[in-house]
Amino acid sequence: MSRGTPRPRRRLFITVCPKEPGTVVLPVERGGPRRRLDARAIFRELQSLVARRNLEAVVLVREGCAGGCHGRGPNVSLTLHAMPVPGERPDNVAIGWRTYVGSLADAPALQAIIDENLI
Repeated sequence: MSRGTPRPRRRLFITVCPKEPGTVVLPVERGGPRRRLDARAIFRELQSLVARRNLEAVVLVREGCAGGCHGRGPNVSLTLHAMPVPGERPDNVAIGWRTYVGSLADAPALQAIIDENLI
């Protein structure tokens, strides 16, 4: 985890549907330039954000159905998972979820998808 980043209270599984057509225009990081991103670019940028911030242990970015197949894409969904108790294995039982189906363009940045749901 990068220095100055609060300790996560949960784990995130972020799913991006690579088959969704369409683009959104938003910054990758808060305060950064707005960019036109399709689903594949969103997937790559989220993976890159996770790696740069050393969040691989708590954030998984994967391709798959994010829901909203008939709506405007690209679409992203995520499931929230409890942090395991020290010494115990993590489980994959979701304790919550959120979707950005047709609403990804309203996010302040891709980074916000991680920040607003992890801490």
